Amino acid sequence: MLDRRSLLTGVTASVTMGILSAASDATVPLRLVLVHGRRQERLDPTELKSNWLNALRRAAQKLGRTLPDTIEVAFPYYGDTLDRFIRNYSIPLTSDIQTRGSKVDDEFLVFQAECAETFRKGSGVTDAQVDAEYGANTKPKGPLNWEWVQAILRALDKYGGGISSAAIESFSRDVFLYTTRVDVREEIDRIVANSLTEEPAVMVGHSLGSVVAYSVLRSDRRSLRIPLYLTLGCPLGIRAIRDQFRPLQYPLPVKEWFNAFDTRDIVALHPLDRANFPVTPEIENYAAVKNSTGNRHGIVGYLEDPQVAQHLLGALGI
Repeated sequence: MLDRRSLLTGVTASVTMGILSAASDATVPLRLVLVHGRRQERLDPTELKSNWLNALRRAAQKLGRTLPDTIEVAFPYYGDTLDRFIRNYSIPLTSDIQTRGSKVDDEFLVFQAECAETFRKGSGVTDAQVDAEYGANTKPKGPLNWEWVQAILRALDKYGGGISSAAIESFSRDVFLYTTRVDVREEIDRIVANSLTEEPAVMVGHSLGSVVAYSVLRSDRRSLRIPLYLTLGCPLGIRAIRDQFRPLQYPLPVKEWFNAFDTRDIVALHPLDRANFPVTPEIENYAAVKNSTGNRHGIVGYLEDPQVAQHLLGALGI
């Protein structure tokens, strides 16, 4: 049986080891994992990563802080992989149907129509404006009528506030491929998952990258530690996209989820709140970003926002 002195010595040693362990954990430099969005094919990943980090450095400097060079930064690049799948699947856009006589893909047409209708309502494009684009066409209006979908896209192009119909079409196709085709999702998820370890990592997802990162974080079976998951210009609040991940769940490795968006960003129209992305615990939404990029969606415009930068730097202990 242990005497009182031995017991106290053991307790003291245990507490000391705990303090040392905590101190050791605190000194472990956090990793930063940056997950890019779509339309990054045939670009240099090193240059793309530099663009992200330079924007964050500028924001840090304005806050009187410095992003240290010692932070390990991972930039999982899947741009060429997604582009290969796009070419292999050859899903026709509605504009392709019109100009090339391509065969209609009904599943994609329904997905695209739902996205287009969400964008229409969010950007204030009226039914009358869509009807004017549809003209005297006598075919029934609806998601399986590609000419009706084209009318919505044309109205968005004219009155939607800065995003072209071509951009909406290609965005819808890329997200559709990723969320509905198992081989596409698995390969892209694998690329991103390979950048994660069981060491603490702050994770940032932009646009489609925020969807990919969410998919990885909710399914990875390792003991990941993500003190902050930061989503920028995230489209998970769009029903057509959100429904691909039902039942929705908060990723277990994530301690805090901070979602930042510009209300003028048509891709990120909806906050990830109880109405649009009901998970527990609730996601913190920040809607005051004033993204300076032309379409209000660019990553540089998000990272340069002071509140976004402050949140990110704080999670890195800077």
